[in-house]
Amino acid sequence: MGSTNKRSRFPDWTRRIWLFAWAALIAIPLIGSAAQGARASASPTAGSVYVIPVHQTVQTGLASFLERAFKNAEEAKASLIVLDIDTPGGELRTAEDIAKRIRSSSVPTVAFVTGKAASAGAYLALNAGGIAMAPGTTIGAAMIVDGSGNPIDNPKHVSFWSEEMRSAAELNGRDANIAIGMVDPHRVVELKEIGETKENGQIISLSAENAFKVGYADKLAGTVDEVIAWKGLSDRTVVEFNLSLAEKISAVVTGTGVSILLLIIGIAGVVIELIVPGFGVPGIVGLVAFGLYFFGQSIAGFAGMESLVVFLIGIGMLVLEVFLPSFGILGILGIAALITGITMGAYDTGNALRSLGIAVLVAAVVVVAFAYIFRKKGVWNRFILKEQLTADKGYVPQEPRQHWVGQTGLAVSMLRPSGVAEIGGQRLDVITSGEFVEAGKAVQVVSVDGTRILVKEIH
Repeated sequence: MGSTNKRSRFPDWTRRIWLFAWAALIAIPLIGSAAQGARASASPTAGSVYVIPVHQTVQTGLASFLERAFKNAEEAKASLIVLDIDTPGGELRTAEDIAKRIRSSSVPTVAFVTGKAASAGAYLALNAGGIAMAPGTTIGAAMIVDGSGNPIDNPKHVSFWSEEMRSAAELNGRDANIAIGMVDPHRVVELKEIGETKENGQIISLSAENAFKVGYADKLAGTVDEVIAWKGLSDRTVVEFNLSLAEKISAVVTGTGVSILLLIIGIAGVVIELIVPGFGVPGIVGLVAFGLYFFGQSIAGFAGMESLVVFLIGIGMLVLEVFLPSFGILGILGIAALITGITMGAYDTGNALRSLGIAVLVAAVVVVAFAYIFRKKGVWNRFILKEQLTADKGYVPQEPRQHWVGQTGLAVSMLRPSGVAEIGGQRLDVITSGEFVEAGKAVQVVSVDGTRILVKEIH
């Protein structure tokens, strides 16, 4: 018998998915190396003054960067940390974590407001050992808002955040009522030093000059050098500790909106690649999106190799579910692994689940649209018989036999009850309804059912 070529056990696209899964696993050490490089970018001198920028929204990426910066300053036995603050605020939970790090620092700290120290930014400034402000800057406006910027007037939340601001203000003997007035629009606060009163419905936001008058700024300074001179450290080396490239990318991709967008692109891209033959743009874009998601979370210090491994196992299970009859078990386990991997690599599990839910819904709409557009090219066509048995390919179609009904002929062989009869000059396989007919007897076609020709003997 001649040899035949046997197809691989798995389709081409399945092998491609596994190939890229292994490629992703190989890339993990590179992500780790980038993270390590980000953590070792400064070579300071003992007794230096560290200038650390806080020029972004207060979120998880900033917390990771500041942790690295404070640790580096402490290891270098720095004399002072100057936090260069210009931020509109951000996540309160992240602000609390950063504030704890500022308070626990073994190196003295000063907050230098060079733009806005609003909301969570004001809270960070109050937790520093001192506050300096540049002319034209502001501090305050710490009212709680939702993701759309709308005020949240929940008494429980307002009370909690008011107490947080009060505690931060009292660290350095500042008027706690002013801090509460930055949060609670219903608190009436008299600002005697500037001759103003915060009425009900207002929120306190102080200019640099007014902050200095009411004790919310200890120094008015135009430059970092002036701040350093104020602390008597003009002779020290200044280390400007900036975000690494990896941390800049992380700061962008770990933002809530960007994270959701990456998940949408990742889910839609991979699923579309499964239903549209040929590894192309959707699959590549999807894998890049997932790679950026985990890269950002890794640099921020939240995602480790284990979260990505669990995620890739989930993808592998979903791929196998398409071809192995597991009665849905592999699919369920795959989905569970995907969810676990994504939430393991996130700062907050609740936010990660919400983001994933939104991403799945939006990605489903995108996938349905692509599935409709490419409905004639999908993977399901692998299970549909496309070969046509046409005459031009050597196949002879079965002719219709209804015209035999009523015609007569002779039994060529004994019909017991089937046999051969000659009808209309053609030999046909026929059958009776059960009776035997001797050869040479006259027969007539009673009915035709597909290839079955029923005859009876006629006298």
